[in-house]
Amino acid sequence: MFLLVAPFLSRHRLLAFSLLLFGALAATKAHAQAGSPPPTVRVSGRVSAAENKQPIPGATVQIQRTRRGVAADAEGEFLIVALATDTVLFRAVGYKPHRLVLGGTTLSQLVVQVKMVRDSIQLGEVHVTADRPDRAIINRALRNIKRPAPPVVKVPKKAPKPKPLFAVDSTAPRPEPPTISGSNVDWLYDQFSRQGKERRKVEQLKARDAAEAAAKKRAEYNKAFRDNRGYEQ
Repeated sequence: MFLLVAPFLSRHRLLAFSLLLFGALAATKAHAQAGSPPPTVRVSGRVSAAENKQPIPGATVQIQRTRRGVAADAEGEFLIVALATDTVLFRAVGYKPHRLVLGGTTLSQLVVQVKMVRDSIQLGEVHVTADRPDRAIINRALRNIKRPAPPVVKVPKKAPKPKPLFAVDSTAPRPEPPTISGSNVDWLYDQFSRQGKERRKVEQLKARDAAEAAAKKRAEYNKAFRDNRGYEQ
């Protein structure tokens, strides 16, 4: 169209028409870009280690702009939807982060193979402390502990020595003088002397009186119980 009208237009009119046509095209393109949503890209692929090409399950795939992301499955495969101008960030424990810049691509689907490099971390001096309170706290707690008093052991008192009811003579008894009561001389003296005969006679009299008293007592007992059919000795 421009070529057909060009021979019939003057130089000034041709320049003005060109500017008008360029402005119209720019306005049309801007209106189209403002009204349409930004294009999206389906980014899929596999995350693996660079040294042995083994999959890295659980690796995180994030959109750096929104921090929204997914995790790779057991085979290291993933799928995420991003804008064409986004940057995809890959992270895994023990590996260096990897960034994939889409850079305004016009593709609607992108399949990538991400090779992650191990991150070598050099540890300095490490102090390992057990899960226990500070030593000063322990010492303060020990000082505040009330130690139990030792149990009082009551020693039983000894019973007093028994006191005698009467005064005890501690002096030893005097030895009795020897006698001849147990000898044969005493027996002979008792049998044939006058004193011996009198002693035996007195003993016989005492025995007879005792027998008479016993018989009298038995007779009184029988008389008291005879009417009641009592027992008679």
